[in-house]
Amino acid sequence: MKNRFNFYIVRSVAAVALLLLMPTMVQAQIVEYDEAREIEEAEMGVERVARNFMKDYISRASSDRDERWVQIDLGSERDIDAIKILPASNIWGERRGGFPSHFRIEVSNDPAFGEFVTYEDMTLADGYPDPGDKVVTFASKTVRGRYVRFTAARLRDSKLCLTKIMVMHDGEDIAVGCPVTESNPQADSHPEMLTRQHRPQGEFVVTDNPANVIPEKKWKPVKNVAETPLKGVKMNDGLLKTVMENNINYLLNSFTEEQIVRNFKVKGGLPVNPFDWSLSPFWFRELPGSEAGRFLMGAGNTLRWMENAALRKEMDNIVDVIDRCKEPDGYLMAFPKHRMFFGENGAYVRSWVTHGLIDAGYAGNAKAFPLLRGFYDWFDRCAFLPEMLRRPGQGVQGTIPLTRTYFSPVGKPDDIKVVMRYFQENYFMEGLAQRNPEVIYKYPYDRPHNYLLTSIEPYFDLYRATGEKKYLDAVEGAWDLFHDNWEMTGGEMSINEGTFVYEPRSYYLHQEAGELCGNAFWIKLNQRFHNLRPEEEKYQAEIEKSIYNVAIANQYGAEGIRYFAKLDGRKYHPHVAGTFHAMNTCCEGQGTRIYGSLPEYIFSIAREGVYINQYAAAEAELPVGKKSLKLKMDTEFPYGMEVAIAVENTEAVAADIHLRIPSWAAHAVAVAVNGSIEATGEPGTYLSLRRQWKAGDKITFVLPAAFRVTKYEGKERGFEQGHYALEYGPILMAAVGVKGKKQIEIAAGAQTIVARLSPIEGQPLHFAIEGDQQIELWPYFEVGDQPFSCFPKLSEE
Repeated sequence: MKNRFNFYIVRSVAAVALLLLMPTMVQAQIVEYDEAREIEEAEMGVERVARNFMKDYISRASSDRDERWVQIDLGSERDIDAIKILPASNIWGERRGGFPSHFRIEVSNDPAFGEFVTYEDMTLADGYPDPGDKVVTFASKTVRGRYVRFTAARLRDSKLCLTKIMVMHDGEDIAVGCPVTESNPQADSHPEMLTRQHRPQGEFVVTDNPANVIPEKKWKPVKNVAETPLKGVKMNDGLLKTVMENNINYLLNSFTEEQIVRNFKVKGGLPVNPFDWSLSPFWFRELPGSEAGRFLMGAGNTLRWMENAALRKEMDNIVDVIDRCKEPDGYLMAFPKHRMFFGENGAYVRSWVTHGLIDAGYAGNAKAFPLLRGFYDWFDRCAFLPEMLRRPGQGVQGTIPLTRTYFSPVGKPDDIKVVMRYFQENYFMEGLAQRNPEVIYKYPYDRPHNYLLTSIEPYFDLYRATGEKKYLDAVEGAWDLFHDNWEMTGGEMSINEGTFVYEPRSYYLHQEAGELCGNAFWIKLNQRFHNLRPEEEKYQAEIEKSIYNVAIANQYGAEGIRYFAKLDGRKYHPHVAGTFHAMNTCCEGQGTRIYGSLPEYIFSIAREGVYINQYAAAEAELPVGKKSLKLKMDTEFPYGMEVAIAVENTEAVAADIHLRIPSWAAHAVAVAVNGSIEATGEPGTYLSLRRQWKAGDKITFVLPAAFRVTKYEGKERGFEQGHYALEYGPILMAAVGVKGKKQIEIAAGAQTIVARLSPIEGQPLHFAIEGDQQIELWPYFEVGDQPFSCFPKLSEE
């Protein structure tokens, strides 16, 4: 989402004057809500072009006074009763804006336009207003002709830039597939885009498909085989507990409570202090309310496992302000309803606030779930729904809040029906099921990104809600696509947003891949799969990699959360231009959510036992039938591989304990119960132990970690030959220039490097390299400001 920041800076600066007036503007208390006025101010019902990632047509010029034209050959003389000009809709880079201020449209049977009919002339006017995303339609007359020419007599932004030209006859675009010529051919102008095939769900912003809705009486809900614990796990001293404690300090010290609730107070008409310009105008003003969602996600998840009086008080105070500022109809966002389509308000912000309220509710806040239900009772019937997928920035983000709400204690069937009708993309689901990578990296709307996972998670939820197999087919295909094409060695997601194209298996190291958000969503998708198929070890393997090699690696102590998991060079650090760590970024929101929820990935609950999925120092009391199983796990993982699990029940209980034997284990794992070998588990499986468990029983084993060396085979320039990743167990290792060396090259080959490594005494998971005093191997998550590479060059002397 970093590119979103760059795009909206201009908008933020333009808003400065308004923001300076805020202290006086916010005194008018909102008392009544005028539905008609809000819809009018949101400019609903206007034909608009949906945002587009494909290359819009562009013709560059030296000045606005240069004339440009494009001409469509319909192939034969045709009746024309309307012409639609679709403005550029790509919000990234230079292919945006560029709609001319003066133009004319002419129709002729002569390709040289010796004779022609003027269909529309806007060259004599003072200047045609910039339409933004509004489709410019002319339908004043019916004419016949073979050639249609659009001439820009006066440009804007020294370019002509358009999404498409539609030449209409009886409601059909007869220009589709027709050849296009231009006055000033340029190498990458792409005139063919003006008459390309329509996108799968059309060119406009309305998506309303009642036929997608499966009648409720046909739903056949699918039960999970395992469930995620919502409470009952306590972290003991170890890496994960340290991460959670750092997260608490970050939450309590990054922003003041008043800064977090200010946008809600402004919306509610309550007195506020002037805006603090030390905060990011983009992350705090352009995404109002997301700062509260961020805090509630982090605090709500944490407080299920760790009590902290200051954290709980602030969480409850924030929910109180949201409650105080809500409207009588249940609407509670920190922006007026008519701003639903501004920026990413209706998708990203709504998602963050929804996650936050759900997590606060599970943490015990009594107001959170009623507030959530009140809002979605309004939202599920609001007039904005037909434009919610396409008008807000990356509207697909707005799908997951609905299905999460459905599976919360206050869910209603309407939450699912709204997704089916207004958010479901059938072509996308079919492409996922077919394992077609183009539906991801060439997603035709707004926009290819790891955030597409937030529209894939809901399809999993739709499957569980309805039992309809097409949803499961889609998410299974999506899992394969992301895993096989955009997952780096070590687990990070190597696809981001913007104008750069992240082709399948491109694995770029220096193109802002590895956004923390992507791995947070990947964790949540894999958690869903685990709950449905807990015997398949691969889902917890993915969660493990994402936790250690991305989430923890991006935590900057107690100070902040990094944006990208950069794998070569230097990590991003605070107070460096262009990096974000304590600014309310998207990755802070998802990062704090993951840190706070770490205990829920360790165990899961089965009907007759428990699954132990991740290894960490922790205690748990989990239900088994009408009884409970109390376990204490002692381990120093990942710094040590010995694991001991003690049963601490007050009464015996018959239960299955399913132990994950990681796929990275170097060989089979012998598991002892009370000192005697009970069974052996194969890597990549779960080993099940069933007995009458009683106090004093102990399970012990050692996880056999070893080094793996994997050749880099991506498209990063300069890494074509001889670069390798090293992993120790699940941990991605970094070659670190411990004395400041920036050129990370190791004088050893892929076949010999492991033999030349030796543990450094007193520094677990740190390895020296024989004959090299400049470079050591560390866990990537421990790298600070040192020069490093997770893909060092290996070369024999």
